Amino acid sequence: MKNSVTKYVTLGAVGALSFISGAFVIKTYESVPLTVSIIQEAEKIIGQNFTPAQADSMLNMLNGFNNSYESLHKLNMPNSVVPALNFNPVPVGFVSPDSKNGFKLDKTTGTKMPADKNELAFYTIRQLAELLRTKQISSVELTTFFIDRLKKYNPILQFAVTITEQHALKKAAEADAEIKAGRYRGVLHGIPFGVKDLLAQKDYKTTFGSVAYKDQQLNIDATVVSKLEAAGGILVAKTTLGELAMGDVWFGGKTKNPWDITRGSSGSSAGSASAVSAGCLPYAIGSETLGSIVSPSTECGDTGLRPSFGRVSKYGAMALSWSMDKLGPIARNVEDAALVFNAIQGTDSKDLSTIAAPFSYDGTIKTLKGYKIGYVKADFDRAYFGTGANRRMVPNHATDSATLVKLKELGAELVPIEYPQMPVGAMTFILDAEAAAAFQELVLSHRDDQLVQQHKNAWPNIFRASQFISAAEYIQANRARTLLIQNWYEKLEGLDLYITPTSSTNLSMTNLTGNPCVVVPNGFNQRGRPMSITFMGQLFGEGKMLQAAKIYQDATDFHKKHPSLNF
Repeated sequence: MKNSVTKYVTLGAVGALSFISGAFVIKTYESVPLTVSIIQEAEKIIGQNFTPAQADSMLNMLNGFNNSYESLHKLNMPNSVVPALNFNPVPVGFVSPDSKNGFKLDKTTGTKMPADKNELAFYTIRQLAELLRTKQISSVELTTFFIDRLKKYNPILQFAVTITEQHALKKAAEADAEIKAGRYRGVLHGIPFGVKDLLAQKDYKTTFGSVAYKDQQLNIDATVVSKLEAAGGILVAKTTLGELAMGDVWFGGKTKNPWDITRGSSGSSAGSASAVSAGCLPYAIGSETLGSIVSPSTECGDTGLRPSFGRVSKYGAMALSWSMDKLGPIARNVEDAALVFNAIQGTDSKDLSTIAAPFSYDGTIKTLKGYKIGYVKADFDRAYFGTGANRRMVPNHATDSATLVKLKELGAELVPIEYPQMPVGAMTFILDAEAAAAFQELVLSHRDDQLVQQHKNAWPNIFRASQFISAAEYIQANRARTLLIQNWYEKLEGLDLYITPTSSTNLSMTNLTGNPCVVVPNGFNQRGRPMSITFMGQLFGEGKMLQAAKIYQDATDFHKKHPSLNF
């Protein structure tokens, strides 16, 4: 869930006590007793300075900590065990943007089967649903169509770990029987979909994209999978993710961008974004911790929705960061994303991090008149980066500026805003600390050596280095996060939503605060690859955010363009 374009930065010196215990985790030093000199060396890791007497006084307690760590390591806790701590992104004085639940789709005209069946590949959920509802096509036919496309393009694009053909055709036949009998469940009934292969489905492997887990089968269905199937959806693929949710490189290779197969699809929701872009899935579920829906959706020209933290249950999903992980749809357009989100959002007794909040969406609204939309002026004013010989034009400056113009034309009042003056980057090691705990078993067993990527910015090194993050500094970072959440909530007061360039400080900041976003195509670069803009909502403000993004998208046609697939 950590995207491939986010650089890992070592953030200062952290982790004194963990350093000492960490030395004993790697069993080379297991028999070496703690000494004052070891503590004095460990001080350099965290920027502390204790006197020799103070260090000597710590010895008994530190040895006791080591004994505790050793006992805990013997528990062999799987990734599915959740800490007895819950992150709550709700600021003091919070008022929910929506007062009640409501979901209203835009009107749709009658959809007919295309003369060329291949055009179905890029039909929206609404269009496919109308064909199914009116029995112009069966779910078995539609499911077979997408399975055939998955099989055709997967060898090139490498977007699927598993094609769930047997399961899918069985469920499609059941959907057809229900629709024929008049038991139509709704717009998702009979529609194929994929899920990122960190979501469990009891009949198939859940590999996390990793060599270390490629034979793992979890005997449960993730809540998201269960909800989509309860709505009549047909699971046809477990899509690739960069190994353990970073980037687009997994144990089977590198997932490609259908617009340019010399490039990866970005990540970590690599396969979901690539397959939707290539017309091999109508929609797919991705996950984000630090850009993993936003980044591949941008790279592949999709519409990607990252919900508020706590909106969607993570039960049955791989944990990378318990306080930052979020699940959401990658789709063809905003209304499709809203449809899927409406089906999967809500509290879950199996996931105590879920938070009750109303969701109200009205897709019939056609104007932005009355909307107050913030924009981070400094980001939109920045036309160049670097200086001197290294000065370069910001590639998305022109398209992002054009988006602001379009929003004004549609009736929006644009309000300039500024980021909080806080060290956002210095808080992101929260993710590294939690990821290091989630996959400590790999470090303890040295199975981190099996992972595909072993460079300095890859997970094995991050997991090892993060064993040295102290509990005290982790808590301090989360206290700073509380200040950030409150500060940002107050800055956004009075706004319906705000808009920002996709690649900016905002990406890290809002993955920490828990705010939702939807990224939509807003143009193409000189090489013909898609670019995007990000609509950001108030916390639990998906309704107005999605409405505004749909109004913008309906007034443009960037999302209607597709890669040629002439490989």
